[in-house]
Amino acid sequence: MTERETFEYIESLQALGSHLGLDSVKELCRRLGNPQDDLKFIHVAGTNGKGSIIAMISETLTVCGYKTGRYISPTISDYRERFCINGRMISKKALCEYVERIKEVCDQMVEDGCVHPTPFELETALAFLYFKEKECDVVVLETGMGGLTDATNIIQNPLVCVISSISMDHMQFLGKSLSEIAAVKAGIIKKGGKVVSYPQKPEAMDVIKKAAEEQGAELFVADAEKANMSMSSKGMTLNYRHHKKILLSLYGTYQLLNAATALEVLDCLKETYGFQISEEKLKKAFAQIVWPARFEKIAAKPDVYIDGAHNEDAAVELAKTIAFYKARPSFTNKKIIYIMGVLKDKEYDKIIRETYSLADGIVTVKTPHNARAMDAYELARAVSVYHPNVTAADGLFEAVEMAYLMGGKECVIIAFGSLSYLGELKAIIQEHKWTRRDSHGK
Repeated sequence: MTERETFEYIESLQALGSHLGLDSVKELCRRLGNPQDDLKFIHVAGTNGKGSIIAMISETLTVCGYKTGRYISPTISDYRERFCINGRMISKKALCEYVERIKEVCDQMVEDGCVHPTPFELETALAFLYFKEKECDVVVLETGMGGLTDATNIIQNPLVCVISSISMDHMQFLGKSLSEIAAVKAGIIKKGGKVVSYPQKPEAMDVIKKAAEEQGAELFVADAEKANMSMSSKGMTLNYRHHKKILLSLYGTYQLLNAATALEVLDCLKETYGFQISEEKLKKAFAQIVWPARFEKIAAKPDVYIDGAHNEDAAVELAKTIAFYKARPSFTNKKIIYIMGVLKDKEYDKIIRETYSLADGIVTVKTPHNARAMDAYELARAVSVYHPNVTAADGLFEAVEMAYLMGGKECVIIAFGSLSYLGELKAIIQEHKWTRRDSHGK
């Protein structure tokens, strides 16, 4: 298959939607030789913070000399980011070859009367096969949306199961309460295994503790009281338990407890399984992590940050980060302008309520190429209930230009909401395509 044919095929599968259960992905992987059975996994579920925790773990293992596979979704800039080994994306050629191989198996399944695998099931099987054939020492594996019936949950004996921060999201699929959602996420916990959890809200923590107890799994919980930080222009310097003065090259204050969770995982790998993880290499890894759209600074004059805060809890954490920086020189006396783009099935009103008070102006935009995107003008009307200075843009180019005009060169622009538009917005800003050839663009 050519590159174009590959992506057309993947796009065509979107019409299949999703279906509950693991039967289809199990059958697909069985026909591929069950590659997942020959791999060692760190399995990560949760609502917020999964990507950051995965980045910290996988970067550390890579620096320590382990051939580390990383499977994530969604991605920001390139579809191939889903499948990385030691931080390098799968090549275009390899992606086409693997998709073609798996397509043949999917077609045969349909001929045999089986349900065609969903796009996520195909991608998950591709990840297993790719990482096995490239002989990865360990794979850091992210669930898609849930846990219990997530396609990634066909793995049998992960080294560690990790539960990141759990909050209200995807309620139409996962449950209407935090405890119901936590039960789905905790479905990745395996009998007799090791579990590391972010310090959850009580109703979620109770469910995780019960699930671990029922499975006879040993549970480790990141201790918020033993985590502290200081911030500088280089990022966060954190202390956690015996880990001292670790520079983390990420800016969001919410990364403190994500880092504590990742450190618990790395300590478990070292102490339980004998992974060779020195403090020197751990510090090197944390200092060089790059993780997109997590309060990521992408431009200066004006300073522009992007953040994937797309639900209420993430919006709360983003607001804490903005408030933290407002009291520091990098933000002092500067206008703060938001660019907001959300999906209409999210609790956008709660996102607005948690963040609006810190902004001097807000530009709304419709996330492109997404059928679930909320209209920019509808979002602007919702924002106007709380904030008087809001305007809707007709596209990303116009949204950036409006934000620039609102704030000027010395402002701070923060774009957040759905991850699906932030990669394209980042490209527009960094390529300077948004600056017109007139007086303010010279």
